Amino acid sequence: MSNRRILVFPSAAELGPALARLVSSRSRQACNSDRQRFTLGLSGGSLVSLLSQELLALPNLDSSAWVVAFCDERLVPFNDAESTYGLYKNQLLSKMNIPDSGILAIDPSLPVEQCAEDYARKLSMNFPGESVPVFDLLLLGMGPDGHTCSLFPDHPLLEETSKTVAAISNSPKPPPQRVTMTLPVVNAARCVAFVSTGGSKAPVLKQVLEGGEGPILPAARVAPSQGELLWLLDEPAAAYLTIQVEKPTSGTQL
Repeated sequence: MSNRRILVFPSAAELGPALARLVSSRSRQACNSDRQRFTLGLSGGSLVSLLSQELLALPNLDSSAWVVAFCDERLVPFNDAESTYGLYKNQLLSKMNIPDSGILAIDPSLPVEQCAEDYARKLSMNFPGESVPVFDLLLLGMGPDGHTCSLFPDHPLLEETSKTVAAISNSPKPPPQRVTMTLPVVNAARCVAFVSTGGSKAPVLKQVLEGGEGPILPAARVAPSQGELLWLLDEPAAAYLTIQVEKPTSGTQL
């Protein structure tokens, strides 16, 4: 995959600032383009604390032209500890100058199917003229089973081609009810960046990045048709890889 880069940092402490620089540089590029805005999709998990720490440490980060959406979300109230929006709101978004209209959140009061349809409408309204929303940057994580967003191994949603946002009522990882961007949206992005750290991810990372026996895992299905694919790893996560990787320096362009 010529547009795939695998960057391995000594530790998560070195990875974090590089991730913040990636977000900042892609924001400048997008805001200086004809689009004059930066569209960002966020995932939960460890990314919440990592981004909150590193983005807020950047001097003079202007987020007034950002549109932020969520790659997947749990159908829980915003004050629930499982709410990705709630975590980001408290730790990051409330401390940035993103306009309220630029933060696209689900309506957790709706039943899960209606919630997914409502969120798809919100995306459509914010990406006028695009049958599939094209994000400037999507930040993804990966579970130890190889899932990403709320797209799980062997799940029918992996084959979804018509919906941009889908409901899932039987998530193998609790809570069971979620909404998730589908692979057509993920693979339409201008840049997708996975962030994966820790030795527990090493076996599945080898399978996702190098292939092998068995079905193709969800994370391995992420292959932007016109965009870039970045994997930002720390050394423990990359421990089993035998393919060529980049060892970034402070001057590495992301």
